[in-house]
Amino acid sequence: MTVDEIRDFCLAFPQTTEKLQWGDALCFKIRGKMFAVLGLDRVRFTFKCTAETFADLIERPNIRPSPYLARYKWVMLDRLDALRNDELKAFIRQSYEMVAAKAPAAAARPARRARRVGERGETGKKNRSTTRRRPAR
Repeated sequence: MTVDEIRDFCLAFPQTTEKLQWGDALCFKIRGKMFAVLGLDRVRFTFKCTAETFADLIERPNIRPSPYLARYKWVMLDRLDALRNDELKAFIRQSYEMVAAKAPAAAARPARRARRVGERGETGKKNRSTTRRRPAR
């Protein structure tokens, strides 16, 4: 896969955002949590995988434990052709699904409208927790 194909594939997942970080690293995130990182200047690709897959992948040529992230079972492809296109797509999907399962759900929900000071609730009584009190003199 090419850089553009990987980018298009990652952005096709629901709620995916991209952010350029650490110089040339294009990070793909679900609800603020990374599931893949694409190096642009020095082309490389990093993603999360299962413990079993991690052990298998790092035995292949041009694939190694990702610096700083290997303890969380992330691998780095030194070349984009280190895996066949269908394999790479399956691993990206797996990474997205694993990270999405643990990403905070609160970030997925729209923000609630903040209650204004003194606003009346369903009972018609003032909400005491949001009522301003005058400071004692």
